[in-house]
Amino acid sequence: MHGSRHPYRPIKWTIFLLFLTGLVSLGGCKDNHGQASTPAPVPEVATVTIQPQPVELTTELPGRTAAYGVAEIRPQVNGIIQKRLFEEGMTARAGQLLYQIDPAPFQATLDSAQASLRKAKANLPPVRSKAERYRRLLTQRAISQQDYDDVAAALEAAKAEIEYWKAQVEKARINLSYTKVTAPITGKISRSRVTDGALVTAYQPTPLATIQQLDPIYVDVTQSTVELLELRRSLQCGRISNHRTNDKEVEIILEDGSSYPLKGTLKLRDLTSVNPATGSYIIRIVVPNPDYLLLPGMYVRAVVREGTAKGAILVPQQGVTRNPKGEAIAWVVDEQNTVQQRKLNIDRAIDNQWLVISGLSAGDRVIVEGRMNVKPGATVKGVSWHAPPDDQKAAR
Repeated sequence: MHGSRHPYRPIKWTIFLLFLTGLVSLGGCKDNHGQASTPAPVPEVATVTIQPQPVELTTELPGRTAAYGVAEIRPQVNGIIQKRLFEEGMTARAGQLLYQIDPAPFQATLDSAQASLRKAKANLPPVRSKAERYRRLLTQRAISQQDYDDVAAALEAAKAEIEYWKAQVEKARINLSYTKVTAPITGKISRSRVTDGALVTAYQPTPLATIQQLDPIYVDVTQSTVELLELRRSLQCGRISNHRTNDKEVEIILEDGSSYPLKGTLKLRDLTSVNPATGSYIIRIVVPNPDYLLLPGMYVRAVVREGTAKGAILVPQQGVTRNPKGEAIAWVVDEQNTVQQRKLNIDRAIDNQWLVISGLSAGDRVIVEGRMNVKPGATVKGVSWHAPPDDQKAAR
């Protein structure tokens, strides 16, 4: 009996193991099928919708300040400085006495010329009377023509001598006035280069002092001719307009980055000459300077208004990249929520945004965040992007 039941046990265990293996295989196929049937999630990107808007276009140009007027004080006569009559660094007024040169020798010259003039005037009446008598005698043939000519010449010589001494008196008076060295303009006066008792000469190369008119003051900035040509083309094609009355107002940025409190006025675009080395020309701006905050030679930047772009397209800078060729690229979500790549033509940066000339139009949705997770042709889910508070403040 025992020998007849033993061979069936391995067969039963084999059938049981095959049944378990089949169940495991079925379960595995079910799991794999379930995973494959789950759709992949759609990437989410943040987009900004393009809305054309009027934008005031400006150009920031480097430059330096220069005195509105400069006068180098030089003597016009030789002499000894008797007295300096100003405080160094003060504001000198036009006509104010600055130096007194010893007037004594010039006063003596004037007195001598005046005496000679009086002498010449005293000699004129007798010579005139003699000439009148000789004229009557000549008509009576009592004297010769030569005698009359000699007296007439003497009369003219006496008149000429009077005119000569009149000129000498005026010259002496002018030289005497030059001993008072006055300020020709109003402005800040420098330190004095001479002291009391110094000998000075007329029109010497070294000035006694220098006066600079600092209110107002000039700001001379440079602009490239390339920028000028681009501006003219933009005006001609109507992309920008400059009909505003305050287009000549200029904002001044100081060396530390702060804004100067007063506006300047554009006075001159010196288009008569271009620097061949830099390809630029000078723009001169007049800036009020009542507190003398601006001094000659300071480095500043001037924000010059060019005009207004009526339908400007602005894109956040983080929404623009560059391809290997250096071309500006934006990624746009179309109406089918498909990613497209656009090549842009960019004009300039305005705060934290790019001003786009071509490549985008109103209503386009530009990807600002999430671009690393997608590629052209991919389907995405676009959500509106909101600029951080700092960016919003910069954009305004």
